[in-house]
Amino acid sequence: MLNGLRAGLVGLALLVFGVAGCAPAPAVGLPAEPAAATSSAAGQEAVSDRIIPEYRLGVADKVRVNVFGEEALTGEFLVGSGGKVSLPLIGEVQAAGYTISQFQTEIAEALKQGYIMEPRVSAEVLNYRPFYILGEVNKPGEYPYTMNLSVMNAVATAEGFTYRADTRRVFIKRADSAGEQAFPLTTATQVAPGDTIRIGERFF
Repeated sequence: MLNGLRAGLVGLALLVFGVAGCAPAPAVGLPAEPAAATSSAAGQEAVSDRIIPEYRLGVADKVRVNVFGEEALTGEFLVGSGGKVSLPLIGEVQAAGYTISQFQTEIAEALKQGYIMEPRVSAEVLNYRPFYILGEVNKPGEYPYTMNLSVMNAVATAEGFTYRADTRRVFIKRADSAGEQAFPLTTATQVAPGDTIRIGERFF
């Protein structure tokens, strides 16, 4: 009887091991399910570089026009609210929206209409239209533009940041653009004449 009991136990053990051997092996080394991507930055991302295209004249720019050999036609002129410059002899000439080269051509073409056969015209910007700075600066407002102006120079002109200012990025709206764009707030970010700069508020 004892031998029969032992034989039964051995058979049961073999049956258990056999079932375990048929079970699928646990997965080893499988990668975890990737977590859903999240965005750490809220709002509009700052663009790394700002490319300022060739300058186009605008209202309040002051230009000097030189017509070679014609002293009476040479002088300094302001781009008026209508975007035009009033010149001697030929009257109003479109300036706003034109590059300096295009503006020179416009004057030369007007002079050819019964005034000078082969006019030689040159033009340059004497004073650029102002820029504007708003938001978290100590003295927001309108300021004269100077060549190679950076956003950090502009902030300094407006007497620096307020304590609430977001000093990581700046929002700039071009004079000929409908909306603003975000850029890094560094000395590498340039300002163009007529730009509206906005320094945002940081979130504590």
